[in-house]
Amino acid sequence: MLIKRIGILGGTGFVGQSLCNRLSEQGYQLKVLTRSREYKRDNLILLPGLDLVQADVHDPAQLTRHLADCDAVINLIGILNEKGSNGKGFKKAHVELAEKLIMACSENNIHRLLQMSALNADAVNGKSHYLRTKGEAEDLLHGNKENIHVTSFRPSIIFGSADSFFNRFAKLLKMTPVFFPLACHSSKFAPVYVLDLVEMMVRSLKDPESYGQKFQLCGPRTYTLKELVSFTAKTIGANRKIIPLNDILSRIQAAIFDFVPSKPFSTDNYLSAKTDSVCTCNDLMHYGIEPMAIESIVPQYLTNHSYRSSYTEFRTTSHR
Repeated sequence: MLIKRIGILGGTGFVGQSLCNRLSEQGYQLKVLTRSREYKRDNLILLPGLDLVQADVHDPAQLTRHLADCDAVINLIGILNEKGSNGKGFKKAHVELAEKLIMACSENNIHRLLQMSALNADAVNGKSHYLRTKGEAEDLLHGNKENIHVTSFRPSIIFGSADSFFNRFAKLLKMTPVFFPLACHSSKFAPVYVLDLVEMMVRSLKDPESYGQKFQLCGPRTYTLKELVSFTAKTIGANRKIIPLNDILSRIQAAIFDFVPSKPFSTDNYLSAKTDSVCTCNDLMHYGIEPMAIESIVPQYLTNHSYRSSYTEFRTTSHR
């Protein structure tokens, strides 16, 4: 399958920017569809062969028109929380977009699609709106009848300079004096480095053996949430006593945060955390990618080490 030009949805986000950098290095032509062309524009606009296009990807006509000259599509769009609490926001962002993508690919004769999913995505048994709709999107895409070859990527939490996990906890720890009440403290995670995830996506893009696969992606170690927050506190020098909340108090904390505009934690997050985000098999090994540990990377950016220098250093030492 000849792939020269790739349409990317969600390319201005955390994972998207790293992926665009890597694909550009590989010589691909990129078309990044974004609702706000000026958003993080400076981080992408200088990449050779990248076209940043303002578009509403939820408009089927616009989506089809803008993907007309693409040979493959990568969908990175996803939300961790919605404005309400009835699941409609998740449904739109994950499921309805997947339906529109199938139609757009079919009309443009595009036969390759990479989908960002999540560990524990399950349309039937997922414990949260997030996990159920991610599972529904997977089922739709992998079950398409349009000869679109789909590969899904199911990471645990993703870490890197602009992540929403370690950076968010670092900010909350700095704002909280003395005690830090922590919900879902025993939930388990295996954080995966963003550049490991990106490398997996790039290597699988033209690999027929990856067609139909749902790759699980994790880092080298599993941690409880309390261990990860303690690590963050130690890294930034925040001497806080972390107070683990039991299940009832965790649920109450989530319900309270449902009404906070930025939703640092929500009932849907709480429900997602009821299932450990760990791999039964780490598929990074499928392409011989040795996963990076948080201890090697996170202190560099939480202590104001520049991301560009971290990125360059990592690529140099790993010969990628």
